[in-house]
Formats: sequence, structure tokens, C-alpha cells
Amino acid sequence: MVQSILELRHLKTLLALREAGNLLRAAALLNVTQSALSHQIKQLEDHHGTTLFERKTTPVRFTPAGERLLKLADTVLPQVAETERDLVRLAQGAAGQLRIAVECHTCFDWLMPAMDVFRGRWPEVELDIVSGFQADPVGLLYEHRADVAIVAEIDTDEKVDYHALFRFEIVALVAHDHPLADKEFLTAEDFIGDTLITYPVPDDMLDVVRQVLKPAGVQVARRTTELTVAMLQLVASKRGIATLPVWAAQNYLNRDYVKAKRITHDGLTGRLYAACLPEISDKPYLADFVSTTRESCYLNLDSVELL
Repeated sequence: MVQSILELRHLKTLLALREAGNLLRAAALLNVTQSALSHQIKQLEDHHGTTLFERKTTPVRFTPAGERLLKLADTVLPQVAETERDLVRLAQGAAGQLRIAVECHTCFDWLMPAMDVFRGRWPEVELDIVSGFQADPVGLLYEHRADVAIVAEIDTDEKVDYHALFRFEIVALVAHDHPLADKEFLTAEDFIGDTLITYPVPDDMLDVVRQVLKPAGVQVARRTTELTVAMLQLVASKRGIATLPVWAAQNYLNRDYVKAKRITHDGLTGRLYAACLPEISDKPYLADFVSTTRESCYLNLDSVELL
């Protein structure tokens, strides 16, 4: 009988490669280096004497040998994951609740799909979103009105645990005939004299204000709206400039409704974390919620990198 060198990590590597589309993204998804990932695949190919995928295709194209291993991964890995969750249920019980509070209007674009995946894995956990936009979601944790808060910054003065989710690029959105439409990128000074169109949140909750305008001493007029579509309509009619994560604006950009401009030469980066009280940080379903959210967003949102 042929001795197998196959391990679960090999199957996870191939599955991540298929989902992510290339070695670099697959390595980020698995939180390993690209060289370590390449070494795993080379080990399999050398052992079996055949290649598993074509190196110069995007997205990656698997050979018949690679497809056979993927078929095994699709069968085995879900069973292993389900068995591990069953063992947790037997040892600790799996009943619980995750009430999620958010401080960003665009969070719902990625949170709902991630929640759908999580529900399939942990049907016993009561999952809900605390109604409405929350200006102080961490405060709800202390009041036991929420179990998880999605926040943009780590506050070391808070007595909560932060679980890194992902970072993303925020772009400025302007009309096609806006005076700034042909600029390669926008600086803080480019916003002077224009109107910043935003959701109705305080200034210090806006990355563009906190990271770009305020440090440069620039103040601008603001106009607010609850709806993304209303925001983009105002932008298209040259009523001002909006700033949004790339994923929140992508549908409008695909339709060429407005133009996206990088903010500063290096780009403006936003970050998101899941905050919770220390007593639930070690709950298996909390850890799985974080990993499910990270994976779902990395694979499905534009311009997202894992923290």
C-alpha cells in the first residue's frame, strides 16, 4: 500500500488556493507565508510525481490530480469541522448568543453574508444585530445589551478584547465632470471649499476626517444622508465629495456612475475589529464567528486585506 503524506493542512491549502485564486491571497487567508504554502504544494507534487495546478493562470487552474485532491478536501474538511464543533458541544455546550452592535453604516454590506454562513455552522447560537447605528457600541457591551461590537479603532483604555477582522481602502467619490476628477489622488487641501457628503455620524468617526483632514487643519462643510444611494446621487450631481470603502461603492463604479479617487498618495486605510468582553473571548463560537467573518470578507469584498 502506498504511504500517504497527506495531512489536513495540505487539503486546507488546496481549498484556500481555489477560493482565493492565487498563492499570495491563499497564504493571507491561511495566515502563512507564500513560501510556506509553495513548499507544501511542492512536497505533494514531488511525492505524487505530478503537478497540481498550472502556475501562470489567474485564477489558478487545477490539473486532474489537483481536482481529485480538491474533491477529497470538499468531502473531508466539512466533516472534520462539523465533528470538531460536535465535540465542543458535547464538552462545553454550544448554546449562547451573539448580539452584534455596529458603528458603521456600511458594515451591513458584509456582516449579513458572514452571519448567514455562521448560522449554518452554529444553529444553536442565537445571532442578532442590535437595532440601528450605534455611536458607542462598546458601551453596549458593558451594559450587557450587546455581545460583540464592530469598531474601527482599538481603545487601550477600554476593558475589552479586540479581535482583528480586516483592513480596506477608502476612496473619494466625485462626479465625472468634477474639477478633481482628473487628479491622480486627493490631498486634504483638495477638500477645501467643497462639501463632504457622509452618513450622519460624528466627525471623529469618519476616517477621512480623523486621518486626513483634521491632521492637516482642514475643516469642510458637511451634508448627511442615511442612504448610500442618496449619497451617490448627490455626488453625481456635483453637490460634494463622498468617501466610502471600495466595496460599498463598487456597484456604482461598475456602472460608471461616479469616479473613485485615491485619498493621499498612499491611500486611506480603514480597519475593523470585533470587540467583546473578556469572559466570552474564549467561547469557541466567538472564535468561529471571527474567523468566518474574516474569511467571508476577504474572499468576497474588493480591496480587503486581513489584519
